[in-house]
Amino acid sequence: MPLDTADGPAPLGKIVVVDDDPAILELVSLLLARRGYQVLTATDSQTALSLVASERPELVLMDYMLPDSNGLTTLRTLRDQFPDSYVIMFSGQGSEEIVVELMKAGAAEYLLKPFNNRTLVERVDGVLRLREIEQANRALQIERERLLLEIEAWNRELQERVREKTEALQRAQTEITQTEKLAALGYLSAGMAHEIRNPLNSISLFTQLLKQGAQDEEQQEYLDKVMKEVDRIDGIIRRLVDAAGRSRTVQPAVQVLDIIQTALEIFKPQIESHHIMVSLECNQPLPTLKADPAELEQIFTNLFQNALQEMTHGGQLAIAITTADNQIVVRVRDTGKGIPAELQEKVFEPFFTTKNRGTGIGLPVVRRIARLYHGDVTIEETSANGTIFRVCFPALQG
Repeated sequence: MPLDTADGPAPLGKIVVVDDDPAILELVSLLLARRGYQVLTATDSQTALSLVASERPELVLMDYMLPDSNGLTTLRTLRDQFPDSYVIMFSGQGSEEIVVELMKAGAAEYLLKPFNNRTLVERVDGVLRLREIEQANRALQIERERLLLEIEAWNRELQERVREKTEALQRAQTEITQTEKLAALGYLSAGMAHEIRNPLNSISLFTQLLKQGAQDEEQQEYLDKVMKEVDRIDGIIRRLVDAAGRSRTVQPAVQVLDIIQTALEIFKPQIESHHIMVSLECNQPLPTLKADPAELEQIFTNLFQNALQEMTHGGQLAIAITTADNQIVVRVRDTGKGIPAELQEKVFEPFFTTKNRGTGIGLPVVRRIARLYHGDVTIEETSANGTIFRVCFPALQG
């Protein structure tokens, strides 16, 4: 039923009737108007196409034979340009071939002249109900496709978030594993350091006594090698004890530049003997950092030792200190052989070594100390021409 408006009932819809017979136009218009439709008429195809273009009716009733075109051509134009306007064809020719051709071209119905009034109204009502259903289905299909695209986007976002969380979990698990290894190392080193150093001191003492009495040059050389190995063992024990960590106490304010200069001084003989060029850049005032100077020095002595091991036949050691985003950033660059991509995270695992770069416990301890101060140590760049380690600390720590 049409809705009532101030000017009377609202029309059920617009219908364009196209026929060159004035009697047919008048009869069909009267029947449909009484039914509640708004009826527009045309006597040729051009006028009909103009009406449909401007009025966009729900339905077009069109004769098969028109003075300026046959109905089939006009039907195809209508269905191509105005697919929302359904078409009922009628004609005095009852050929089955024509009916099939019209239905293939997109006609919703076909009426054979002469037709009775009831049949016309029933066909019109039926086609308009069909149009309403099909348009509702199309709207649902569009909405379905929109929802599918939205769900697909949600799935992609969910998969990305799951991937990110999984990677974060894996990183956390790796951190936990490394922390457990260092903790175990601490317990082990604390218990073993005293027991090992007692016999080690005895070996060192007896070796020195033997060296004083040795006359043979070859024996002197062998004893020197023994002392060198004793010193190396003592260094390993010292690093094991350092890896166990220190208790946190009130820390003084220190300058990273001073710590680095002190660490470089330790390696001065080795730098000179290996003919290594050293550069230190710090072109801006640096904020202080509250930390244990010994622990910070351990970071840089380990990094410098790691770099010098790679340049036993000369090279360049470059240190650059900058500040960015309220962080103190130190880059340590060597000209060694570099670290393969698949090993770049493993070098921070305790006791991991490679053929071209031994790390032992040095780099794991370096990272552990840096993270105690909410910083980090990473490999910023590495290639066959060398490696850059990046050390960062939040500035102005309390």
